[in-house]
Amino acid sequence: SEDVYRNAFVNGIERGVAQGIFDKRMAEFDLVRLSQALVIERDHLFDYMGLRTLYERYFAKTQTTRIELPQVFWMRVAMGLCYNEPNKNERAIEFYNLMSSMRYLPGTPTLLHSGLLRPQLSSCFLTTVGDDLHVIFKSLSDNAQLSKFSGGVANDWTPLRATGSMINTIRMESQGVIPFLKIANDVTAAISRSGSRRGATVVYLETWHFDIEDFLDLRRNTGDERRRAHDMNTANWVPDLFMKRVIEDADWTLFSPDETPDLHDLYGKAFEERYAYYEEQARLGNIRLYKVMPALQLWRKMLSRLFETGHPWITFKDACNVRSPQDHVGVVHSSNLCTEITLNTSADEIAVCNLGSVNLSQHVLNGALDDEKLAHTVTTAIRMLDNVIDINFYPVAEAKNSNWRHRPVGLGLMGLQDFFYKIDVNFDDARALDVASDVMEKISYHAIMASSQLAQERGTYSTYKGSKWDRGILPQDTIDMLEHERGMPIEVAREGKLDWTPVREQVKRYGMRNSNTMAIAPTATISNIAGTFPCIEPIYKNIYVKANMSGEFTVINTYLIEDLKALGLWDQDMLDELKYYDGNLQMIERIPQRLRNKYKEVFEIDPFFLVRMSALRGRFIDQSQSHNVFMRGTSGKILSDVYIAGWKAGMKTFYYLRTLGATQIEKATLDAKKFGFTQKREYKTLDGAAPAAAQVTPEIDNQSGRACNLLADPSCESCQ
Repeated sequence: SEDVYRNAFVNGIERGVAQGIFDKRMAEFDLVRLSQALVIERDHLFDYMGLRTLYERYFAKTQTTRIELPQVFWMRVAMGLCYNEPNKNERAIEFYNLMSSMRYLPGTPTLLHSGLLRPQLSSCFLTTVGDDLHVIFKSLSDNAQLSKFSGGVANDWTPLRATGSMINTIRMESQGVIPFLKIANDVTAAISRSGSRRGATVVYLETWHFDIEDFLDLRRNTGDERRRAHDMNTANWVPDLFMKRVIEDADWTLFSPDETPDLHDLYGKAFEERYAYYEEQARLGNIRLYKVMPALQLWRKMLSRLFETGHPWITFKDACNVRSPQDHVGVVHSSNLCTEITLNTSADEIAVCNLGSVNLSQHVLNGALDDEKLAHTVTTAIRMLDNVIDINFYPVAEAKNSNWRHRPVGLGLMGLQDFFYKIDVNFDDARALDVASDVMEKISYHAIMASSQLAQERGTYSTYKGSKWDRGILPQDTIDMLEHERGMPIEVAREGKLDWTPVREQVKRYGMRNSNTMAIAPTATISNIAGTFPCIEPIYKNIYVKANMSGEFTVINTYLIEDLKALGLWDQDMLDELKYYDGNLQMIERIPQRLRNKYKEVFEIDPFFLVRMSALRGRFIDQSQSHNVFMRGTSGKILSDVYIAGWKAGMKTFYYLRTLGATQIEKATLDAKKFGFTQKREYKTLDGAAPAAAQVTPEIDNQSGRACNLLADPSCESCQ
């Protein structure tokens, strides 16, 4: 009965506090009043996989017993974010209503730890590793502590001197970066994040580093295993000058940071000038360790490894720094584990970001975006995220220093595909570009306004003075700044549709509470909880098997089922055909063309179109987006063109490359007499031709396509 459910909430909180599971401050709430605010029928908003995920990984428990039910869980999270609110019971109910209705979900660490004794609520941590043995092993220890409490970790290793450089204290040559990355890999593998997720780390290296070629090989399955790191992600931190050299087919020079130390902190025109100076010094014989090679050769190797192993990811140093609101107090040296965070790091500061996502599927009214509901959701979400910063348990001091000084948060979105289904817009339709841009502009508008309103109430963050916000520069204004710094046109539209005057006046008068406000994370796990498609991605497959730490689940597109039912087409034969064709509707002739267009899978959508959509959305984001590249076939030229198109459009980061294999798995549940004993898939490249030999390197030529399930990859759950 409802009374039993509500009593379970009160008893669970009291028991958790008594047993040292929950913070003592949880007992200071009016538990009876909060129990009456539970909307128990919202349990029906979950699908099976969402409930199973909560049960297996999120519900608070003693050593043997779970002490939460779904609505109890949501209220516990809400309470844990309200300790410092003057009217904490009212705020707890407000936060609860937002989450339990699936309008907004915080990142996984917040859901796991809110209200607990050690509330580590932050999702991402970014560090810079200094070129000193003590600092290196301090950084590895920090990685372990951050992972232990469920943080995703990113390390910038660029400052380390390269292989063959001199260690002056012992007069010996260095072994370079790679041996230390092997240790970092093993630290990652040894730590289980809060007992619920595998440890996850990404390492970044700038493209001019002398060890970059060995770095590209870290995830390969061949070669010396002592120089491999299979449990850790890798990412390239690419300056604009390198991309220019690739396009020009010019030479590129690799250096060791001990001889070119200032390159690490420079970007834009200043980097280009200093880099050219060091190249001249190398030609004059004044630099000991360097290597000159065609930039295109290195680019091809980068793409070859990306195709072969999924790593290293491609991220762009200059776009992240030139457009950063915090350019006055530091440098962005890397992105994070999922490539959506762009915050400064230094020896004294470990960057921290606190994440949450708006669920667009819950913001539809009469076939369109519910603007009023979205505004309320975003405003409340920013408040919740700001509260995280003060309540948070910080495993290392450098993280606390950074987060309290700058107070960055990352509000993102999920369920974009659900939203398109509900408003009847096809993902690859030209209208989708306008809709995606408009939605992001509105989220940005309300997020910045909400942060400024919090500044009016609570004060600005301590390093606000001199920031882009203080200088009257909003995210959409920074596209022209990047274009000027790059000296090349940025191929993306500038204009929006809203009148930003009220936001600009609010910020000018009251400042900002948070140095950064937006970032679109992958949302793999919280999308499962909410029963939506992840972040900004089109549907991966109309039917597939999802595997994560909670088990294996057969997932089928419920929107498709409802449309097929409405046409009288949903039957056992249709299910069997969907299984046989792996969910690809284009092969099932009795499905109307309108539905085939509506339910295209991601590999049927032009990756250039998705890049264009992200670039339009990125105008309004002060951090970045987890943008995966999905590509059919093995064309190296197309692969290269996709990444160059993103760079030209001003994109800051890319995440995984997903390629489609040329084979299917056998379906043992299908009738072999009906479908045959052998299955074949005929697929084409983006230009409609049969797959040709790749044009990047012979290493790609030998690939037949790599099947990679986005939703089954545990590292995709790292941020949310």
